[in-house]
Amino acid sequence: MIAIVGSINIDLVVYTSNMPVPGETVLGDKFRTNPGGKGANQAVAAARLGAAVTMVGRVGNDPYGKLATENLRNEQVETGYIDVDNAAHTGVAMITVTNNDNSIVVAPGANFSWKREDAGLYRELLRQSKVLLLQLEVPLPFIEEIAKLGKEEQCTTILNPAPAQQLSPSMLDLVDFITPNETECQTIFKQPVEQAVRNYPNKLIVTEGKKGATYHDGNRLVRVNGFLAKAVDTTGAGDTFNGAFAAALASEQPLAEAVSFANAAASLSVEKAGAQSGMPTKKQVVHRLGT
Repeated sequence: MIAIVGSINIDLVVYTSNMPVPGETVLGDKFRTNPGGKGANQAVAAARLGAAVTMVGRVGNDPYGKLATENLRNEQVETGYIDVDNAAHTGVAMITVTNNDNSIVVAPGANFSWKREDAGLYRELLRQSKVLLLQLEVPLPFIEEIAKLGKEEQCTTILNPAPAQQLSPSMLDLVDFITPNETECQTIFKQPVEQAVRNYPNKLIVTEGKKGATYHDGNRLVRVNGFLAKAVDTTGAGDTFNGAFAAALASEQPLAEAVSFANAAASLSVEKAGAQSGMPTKKQVVHRLGT
């Protein structure tokens, strides 16, 4: 089983030909309400690949919370550990898209209501879980404590350090894998990718878009190639990679194979619009790996 601890959002997306300046009102075009949040996205990605996934998250007692939870349930994600916070709203991202560029305001709401001591509520779940997947769209002290419990309960723990922020050496020691993209790697480690991965062999895996991913196996630099894709929308590609990587590790694939599996899944996700809507099935990933 995979336990995913992280954010659950609803994305409110409006399209307009003119980005408003402060004080200006402009007319928009299309409007979409999409389920989002890095935690929820990664849960959907892993579940579509056949993994048994439990989502640990928080939503408000509002229509968006019900919508987000029902969406996860429909994706075969276990939602029994999603708490309803009566004092906070469900996280929302308000996204304005203009000429393929966007402006985003995130109101995290219930996602930020966790305290460090709340981590103890989930020890039994971690005891039953093989893989633990974390991101940084919820309070870092809470994530640090969850990672500590994951290590105590012998979970294989993946940290997707996004959005990027400084991480303590103790936090890096607690996790088995760290999966930043190139930009996040530079922000966190202040080093070129090749040097950073040498310092964290078989732990730091840096995703590089269509080029694939890079890590160090203790002896040499390993570059796992990406896959050709007809990119339509790259939103959610990183979340697809992480959900797929978790699913591959849960099925005991060796590291290089797990990274290749995740690369294939991410390449498929960019060929459709939307984060969760473009996430592939296991059959689709296996087919791409075989081509």
